[in-house]
Amino acid sequence: MTQPRALQIHASDSVATALSDLAAGEVVLGVTLRAAVPRGHKLALTDHDAGAAVLKYGFPIGRATQAIAAGAHVHVHNLATALAGEAAYHGGAARRSGPALAAERSWQGYDRGSAGAGTRNEIWVLPTVGCVARTAQKIAARAAPLLPAGVDGVHALTHPFGCSQLGDDLDATRSILAALAQHPNAAGVLLVGLGCESNQLAAMLEHVPMSLRERVRSVAAQASADEVAEGVAAVQALAEAAAGARRVALGLDRLVLGVKCGGSDGLSGLTANPLVGRMADAVTGSGGSAILTEIPEIFGAEQLLMARAADADVFAATGALVNRFKRHFLDHGEPVSENPSPGNIAGGITTLEEKSLGAVQKGGQAVVTDVIAYGERVRRAGLTLLEAPGNDAVSSTALAAAGANLILFTTGRGTPLGFPAPTVKIASNGELAACKPGWIDFDAGTVLTAGMDAAAEALLARIVAIASGEPTAAERNDEREIAIWKRGVTL
Repeated sequence: MTQPRALQIHASDSVATALSDLAAGEVVLGVTLRAAVPRGHKLALTDHDAGAAVLKYGFPIGRATQAIAAGAHVHVHNLATALAGEAAYHGGAARRSGPALAAERSWQGYDRGSAGAGTRNEIWVLPTVGCVARTAQKIAARAAPLLPAGVDGVHALTHPFGCSQLGDDLDATRSILAALAQHPNAAGVLLVGLGCESNQLAAMLEHVPMSLRERVRSVAAQASADEVAEGVAAVQALAEAAAGARRVALGLDRLVLGVKCGGSDGLSGLTANPLVGRMADAVTGSGGSAILTEIPEIFGAEQLLMARAADADVFAATGALVNRFKRHFLDHGEPVSENPSPGNIAGGITTLEEKSLGAVQKGGQAVVTDVIAYGERVRRAGLTLLEAPGNDAVSSTALAAAGANLILFTTGRGTPLGFPAPTVKIASNGELAACKPGWIDFDAGTVLTAGMDAAAEALLARIVAIASGEPTAAERNDEREIAIWKRGVTL
């Protein structure tokens, strides 16, 4: 399959995306380029008057700030966002979804019953407060060489919060940590507290269902003669119990995919994100779940998701979530459209509308069945919208806490970060995959050379292998972080 020089995504689009660096004077898609257009950037297919809408993905991605001639490079110098404040949403749920990838596949995982299915069999050490973050790390480091066979590892997931917080802010920290303590990849969890912090151990444990508490232990540092030794002993006891777990054949209905993009470029919405959308369709079409978050990065594209809402309540909840996020920006004196990062812009993304229209493709065509708050866990099969910001670490942590046992992370620029659930890095272009093989697990640039169907089959096979125990690049590099969304005052 020969890769074209540029791609017009939708028949109504007034711009196309360069798939390689293009020189001035070249004739591409019937227009003569008036300037060089870097890979991932846009070229005008028609003339645009100043103020005219510029179309990509079949939708407006902003308005021309000056007249744009056919063949011109379209970017920040002549295109700007049209997004403003909160919006009123009309219509209702259409509940339509596209065809799913044929996905009669099984994977080898840990059946935790009502707690879900684990792609790993690990012990997690969670500090209630940042004051004992190093204590948690010491416990994990000393316990690691003592683990019995059958346990995949012990990991301290540290953060700086848990004290000097109030109200909803403290509740959110407690909820996210308690949700992580319920994750099916954690066969055992050690909670490490200090003793005087706002996020008290007893209050955190109240957020963990009684049916799961047998796999949770706790250490209060101020009440212990040797908190590290006590913690190591607790990890050993948890690990001995976990060592008896065995992988069994499970269907795709037991997968919960968290879908995320970071360091996107102009090709992300053409290759990696729609490819991940095919994975979301395969899993949800089999009765499983997918979770889409980064709510500020769906501004301008939310109506595509709302058109697939399962019912009127989900439709209304989606609109309310988007407006609540916009209000958060406005209340802090920030524009709702100030999103594309310097890396995004360098990669060819100009406006938030353009970024959002590419980003929502990670949800495929699945029916949106639920909308959940930050710190809540997945409740239904299908596509769930999760309240969390665009920040890579905060949103990926929220995905794991919501129950994602695998995270599909697309990127056009690359990042080494990994998160509590296995994080599959999917490059939007072959150059990144070739330059950073230590970071990247799958090259979605093959969408342009081998076709979407072949790439989807290959990625699904990779997902099955990783869910069944094959380590991701981030796991091999010992990249595993959490970050908590702090919205309130600090005492």
